Amino acid sequence: MVLTRKLKYDTPVLSMGGVGIRMSKEIKLLGLTIDSKLTFNSHVANICKKALNLYKQLSRAAKISWGLHPDVIRTIYVAVVEPVIMYASSAWASSAKKLGVQKLLNAVQRGFAQKLCKSYRTTSLNSALVLAGLLPLDLRIHEAASLSEAKRGVGQLATGDGEMERTTKFQTVRIYTDGSKIDGKVGASLSFRSNEVETKCKKLKLSSYCTVFQAELLAICRSTREIIKHPKDSFGIYSDSRSSLEAVTNNRSLHPLVVEIRRNLEECKRRNKRVALFWIKAHASLEGNERADQLAKEATLKLKTKPDYDLYPHASGDRSVWGRLRYGTKGTVMAKPQQLRSFSSQTP
Repeated sequence: MVLTRKLKYDTPVLSMGGVGIRMSKEIKLLGLTIDSKLTFNSHVANICKKALNLYKQLSRAAKISWGLHPDVIRTIYVAVVEPVIMYASSAWASSAKKLGVQKLLNAVQRGFAQKLCKSYRTTSLNSALVLAGLLPLDLRIHEAASLSEAKRGVGQLATGDGEMERTTKFQTVRIYTDGSKIDGKVGASLSFRSNEVETKCKKLKLSSYCTVFQAELLAICRSTREIIKHPKDSFGIYSDSRSSLEAVTNNRSLHPLVVEIRRNLEECKRRNKRVALFWIKAHASLEGNERADQLAKEATLKLKTKPDYDLYPHASGDRSVWGRLRYGTKGTVMAKPQQLRSFSSQTP
């Protein structure tokens, strides 16, 4: 099949193994019938024929005075008939403006609309659509095509004074982070990837008393530092630690690493750098996440450098305070909290 706008053109002669290949006037690709003139008349005729076959089966069980309830008919129409007709509508939506195509679509929709409102066969299409609360098929096709273009960022959908949400743009640089704690040793890692190829990696060491939560936050924090210095302007940080990402988005969290992450993100915004945070499932065979997990384990077990982070976690501080209250500084057992309260109430 040859697709061209020229009125006069030479038909190519093709052969394979000495056998001539004939030119076809139309082909069927993924359920969409494409003709050489791109009129899509064959495709519309095929889908209307399928829809009419469905209507014949439905009409046997839905009569004016008995049969299927209108709600059941509406469910069948919305869930079965419309998807059959509107399949790949974004490709052939322009053909729905032609009068011939609209007549075919109206002939199909009229029968279903009459069954929905339990009307007689002489009821007009417009009246049946109003009573059934349906939108004409040609308008539904244009609506679906407009939504598809808006989701892909191709067209602009009219939404009044508001704006339609857009899908996240492809990140130029993806940074996978991970933290690990094995046998009392703690480490973290970063893996920079561009076009599915690792361009840079970094291993971080933490003190043995640090937690995995601190390691995950440290990896995200170092990622934001690297982003500030990076020449690119679009980044995605991927972490499998939901608690760390929730802490970053929680404005009430005053963890020092969280505060620094927010400060770095604000600096990125001032420099017109787009940074997005993503949660990914751990050990789900994602190449970037698996690489970050491997680097974190190597940093935990093999890295012999000075710790990049050595602050005690809050939980450790709480345990040490309780230990001093209970055992004292030299191991002597002290009074329990309730005994301390009773003692303080007896003192003048």
